[in-house]
Order: sequence, then structure tokens, then C-alpha cells
Amino acid sequence: MLKEILTKVLDSVGKAYWVEITTDTPACIYYFGPFLTAREAQIAQGGYVEDLKGEGAQGISLTIKRCQPSELTIFDELDEPVDFKPVPAFGKSY
Repeated sequence: MLKEILTKVLDSVGKAYWVEITTDTPACIYYFGPFLTAREAQIAQGGYVEDLKGEGAQGISLTIKRCQPSELTIFDELDEPVDFKPVPAFGKSY
């Protein structure tokens, strides 16, 4: 409970950690988080990458950084429908 509160506070000021995953195909940027520490984000990143691979994503690269994304998924290919859904930490929707 305390961990979730601290994470929300850090996220509200842009100091929480997020996993940013960029894919070439489809051309997208995904944000997964927020996390209290970079280590927590690092531990969780593997599951996100595996999910994207399972959906057929290619050219996957990732970064762990402190940020406050305004969108969890950014599509560069607006004419191609994609059915990826971001999964935030702690199972909450943003």
C-alpha cells in the first residue's frame, strides 16, 4: 500500500520510472509503468517484451527512464489497425 502511494506521488511529479518500448513493426512507442525504482521496471520489462513479441512486433528496443507520458501507446502507423493493449503496473488503467 505504501509503495503504491509513493509510486503515485512520484508519478504525479514526473519522477516515477517507466519502461519505454519502441517497435519498428508496427511503428509504435509503448509506455509501461509507473514504477517506484528502476530495478522494478527492469524486472518487469521482460514480460512486456515477450507479450509484444507474441503479438508479432519486430525491431523492439527499450529504455527505462523517469518521465510522465501523456499517452501509453503512440502509433506512427495510423492507417494500420493494431490491437496491442498496454498493461500498467499494479493492474490499474490510466
